[in-house]
Amino acid sequence: MPRLNLSTKKLARRKKYIAMLSFWSSIMQLVHWFWHIALRYMENHTRSISLRPMYQYNFFEKRKYMQKIIYKSDRNCKKVTRMNRQTFVHLCSRLEATGIVSPTKNMLVDEQVAIAVHILAHHQKQIIIGVNFERSGETISRHFRKVINAIIRLQGELLKKPEPVQDDSTDQRWKWFKGCLGALDGTHIEVRVPLDDKPRYRTRKSQIATNVLGVCSQDMQFIYVLPGWEGSAADGRVLRDAISRTNGLVVPRGSYYLVDGGYTNCEGFLAPFRSQRYHLNDWSERHQPTTAEELFNMKHSSARNIIERLFGLLKSRWGILRSPSYYPIKIQNRIIMACCLLHNFIRREMGGYQLESDDDLEDGEGEEGMESENEDSEDEYDDEYINVIEPSNEWTTFRNNLAVNMFNTWTTHRNHT
Repeated sequence: MPRLNLSTKKLARRKKYIAMLSFWSSIMQLVHWFWHIALRYMENHTRSISLRPMYQYNFFEKRKYMQKIIYKSDRNCKKVTRMNRQTFVHLCSRLEATGIVSPTKNMLVDEQVAIAVHILAHHQKQIIIGVNFERSGETISRHFRKVINAIIRLQGELLKKPEPVQDDSTDQRWKWFKGCLGALDGTHIEVRVPLDDKPRYRTRKSQIATNVLGVCSQDMQFIYVLPGWEGSAADGRVLRDAISRTNGLVVPRGSYYLVDGGYTNCEGFLAPFRSQRYHLNDWSERHQPTTAEELFNMKHSSARNIIERLFGLLKSRWGILRSPSYYPIKIQNRIIMACCLLHNFIRREMGGYQLESDDDLEDGEGEEGMESENEDSEDEYDDEYINVIEPSNEWTTFRNNLAVNMFNTWTTHRNHT
């Protein structure tokens, strides 16, 4: 075997040194990367430990904000939520009992309710509410919808049970209408809808709105609310849909609601005489009714006006109803329903609370037997409640007799005084 010359040995020795140097360099680089990762982990761990007191501090700071805007005084609480502190606390407990609203790790129930009611009362965007309450937009949106759903869950309790006017009633507005359950009317609330749906929601005044049917009692509480109809729908069509629904408006035979001239005068719905003076502004001390029809219209307008006042108070109290919101139309309908239910809740808890200023400002034989039973029950239901709207001579005679008796009583009382 021939010997390697000197130059070849030097070259081999140099390659060996280079390989060893490259190996140790790779080892040092791995050690450096490992050490760098360890340092980053220790830094992040130390930072998380140091920030824990800050998170706790922020939580109590948010509670201080709630203390400032809700629990400091009834005046502040009314400005933010349209109710006093006692009513607000009661509302929180009722909503928590539904199981839909519950406290979380970072937010209690009262803050969730305050956020939702604040949006309803002042119609502020979620980004502004998020800045005020120091919450993310997703958190505001999620809790807002939960609170709205919880309020609607309580509609069986919050809606007023209708009570007819008694024969011995002394109320100057309602004593003339024995057996009356209240008044009903429709109102338009502006909404935002997709471009293709705008023609259906366009009203006679060219507004994009939804037609809301409201039924109220004598003490200005909602008995029934039906939101969701397009603004182009007539009031009579909405009323027909309301009484034909499974859980719709119930009108027992022998009772009735006061309606305006836009509705049909039929059993269960007492309308004024047409082509006669009707509005309260048409009468004064010098212009008193001279016929039975005019007196009936004046008393009818005085009593039915309560639904107009209720709609005005509802829109004054909840700013989100005064201008269209950016929520989908289904959510907007639920918002309308929630505002009506909250009105009833505030009315019961606080009495006749009025807004102080503009700022305070939704098979076989068995089957045949069941079918016959269902037919019997449906017949009984049809006999007990009104489910159609059609004029009749009997109802026209009832209105005429009521007007004559009212005029005779009124005339006799004036002659004696």
